[in-house]
Amino acid sequence: MKRILLFSAFLAACVAARAQDTRGPSSGQTVYLPIYSSMLFGNLSRGGVPSRVLLSAMVSIRNTDPSRGLRLASVQYHDSTGKLLREYLQEPTTIEPLGTRDYFVELHDDSGGSGANFLVRWESDTPASPPVLEAIHANLDSARGVVFVTQGVAVQSP
Repeated sequence: MKRILLFSAFLAACVAARAQDTRGPSSGQTVYLPIYSSMLFGNLSRGGVPSRVLLSAMVSIRNTDPSRGLRLASVQYHDSTGKLLREYLQEPTTIEPLGTRDYFVELHDDSGGSGANFLVRWESDTPASPPVLEAIHANLDSARGVVFVTQGVAVQSP
């Protein structure tokens, strides 16, 4: 039993260490960020339908490089079927070193569905530390508050 506990602790430490690995510099990427416009919860009704709560989402794009800016080339919002709902940028914009850009999906906007996502394309003239992309989902309108975070994953490099 003691060996199993030690092995489990070792595996947990390895996973935690891997999660904190530094990411190598890049000249750009496309990052996929899951978004939940709504969430199902509770039990099924007599009609076989679960309860649903709407969620707002604040998308945060954080430049982690202390000395290099990065350029956002595209910030796209897609629905559960992959259909483009909105392009947030009319033209590329720069995020200064250690700077942040936020984008917001309102609580009443459930057009994305539970499988919505952002695709964010960023670029840098010289290799830079990749940004951190997160979405904070929330509904604090009722007695039950719902708040959680999703994180982006790079799906393509230039």
